[in-house]
Amino acid sequence: MALGNGANREEGMVVSFGEMLIDFVPTESGVSLAEAPGFLKAPGGAPANVAIAVTRLGGRSAFVGKLGDDEFGRMLASILHDNGVVDSGIVFDSAARTALAFVTLRADGEREFMFYRNPSADMLLTEAELNRDLISRAAIFHYGSISLITEPCRSAHLRAMEIAKEAGALLSYDPNLRLPLWPSPEEARTQIMSIWDLADIVKVSDVELEFLTGESSVEDEVAMKLWRPTLKLLLVTIGEKGCKYYTKEFRGMVESIRVKPVDTTGAGDAFVGAMLRRIVNDQSALQDEKKLREILRFSNACGAITTTKKGAIPALPNEAEVLEFLKRV
Repeated sequence: MALGNGANREEGMVVSFGEMLIDFVPTESGVSLAEAPGFLKAPGGAPANVAIAVTRLGGRSAFVGKLGDDEFGRMLASILHDNGVVDSGIVFDSAARTALAFVTLRADGEREFMFYRNPSADMLLTEAELNRDLISRAAIFHYGSISLITEPCRSAHLRAMEIAKEAGALLSYDPNLRLPLWPSPEEARTQIMSIWDLADIVKVSDVELEFLTGESSVEDEVAMKLWRPTLKLLLVTIGEKGCKYYTKEFRGMVESIRVKPVDTTGAGDAFVGAMLRRIVNDQSALQDEKKLREILRFSNACGAITTTKKGAIPALPNEAEVLEFLKRV
């Protein structure tokens, strides 16, 4: 069963594909799940976070994925709708629950995850349930790798990429590695790389770079192991240090803005959403280093702001907040 909020032919829409779930975040940082005195429920799931990051910054986005036909699923759909995300790509499953994740917040703001997905609704999306019309209207089609783990969602993911590519969309890929969800590290590596050559834009973290290359370095020669001639932009985010960028014509680094992190959940998604929000309406930035550096500084600011608040979606900034923040630094 699909939701009814559709979209007319819009220019510059980012369509985000994949999972949306409930994160249970401990009320106290720096303790194990067993020691946590309580948990706050927070909407999460990287592709959904990216979709909301785009609209929060004044852009247009849609989400394609499956939720459980339960209270949590309905709550998540409402959050997307309330944040201006086009929801005609959402379907509900009456036989499966919405995914849950319990998140441990370490003292330094980093996270560890324990997932409840056996199977969850997002894993059960089929090709037949794809809103092809919506996907074909994407200017940018964005996705992760979690939707590659199991069938039938894997086939739906691959077909959605084909539909978007055939319609002329840029493909944006953030693998968003969550090792506990994969059968093995080897399988994760194989499947994450299986769709690498199809992307136009790829963003990886320093941790993902090490996982995919086997080298614990963010030097250019290591990052370039992930470069493909088919790519327009490769980004490597390096936590509070900033990000490195690689294109066919140029490469460099944009430093981050120092803040005191409270919770890093959603920082990478805020970065990606901000970057896509800017590139979707000016793809010339992929060939213009000055423009690209400005976009990445803006994106770094979005990521930094997001770490200063708990939870992902509530912490995503709007344009005015980002511009004000950049004025002060």
